[in-house]
Amino acid sequence: MNTINYTYFLGCIFLIIFSSCKHNENEYHHLTDKIEAKSKKYNGVSISSEAYIGDIKTVEITEGHHTFLIPDRKSQITSYTCTDCHSKPLTELKEVSLKKAHWDIMLEHANQEVMNCATCHNGNNMDHLLTLTGKTIDFNKSYRLCAQCHSNQFEDWKGGAHGKNIGGWANPRAVMTCVNCHNPHKPKIESRWPSRFNTQKVKERE
Repeated sequence: MNTINYTYFLGCIFLIIFSSCKHNENEYHHLTDKIEAKSKKYNGVSISSEAYIGDIKTVEITEGHHTFLIPDRKSQITSYTCTDCHSKPLTELKEVSLKKAHWDIMLEHANQEVMNCATCHNGNNMDHLLTLTGKTIDFNKSYRLCAQCHSNQFEDWKGGAHGKNIGGWANPRAVMTCVNCHNPHKPKIESRWPSRFNTQKVKERE
């Protein structure tokens, strides 16, 4: 095929592809384009998860290619900021403090020989958490601490396969973080009965 015929051939292919676009007829190049367009409204009603978020205070985060909302952690901590009390070394605070504080917390997370309070908490700045490499982490991003060991769950969480959504899949996407479902000091979720009615529970109550 000579150069003139080859150029003519490519021109014809381009013309066919270009003329086959039917955006004016509400057709789309890809399925994802159609989903995105149709997701904005359903039967003329705007689709949004905003109503389900309610009065939960949220912050926006971006992890990789994912941007979404999570509950604000610091507003849920009764005694934040921590440095309101942690103004001295822990040993001094424990000796002089008349408040109960956190001394009753038992760490049941990992082997006690490799994990203690200082594994996650920054003794030099208690208003922040601490990574295994010594970098500070904001309490609102405590999930990054979990991701150091639980990387598979972290990747699933970012994509929506692990954890609980607040509302639905429509924008704005809002999800619970690790600490909203797991106690960071004792993360194992104990066995329990389903919250819904079941015959076994009825028999136990008789």
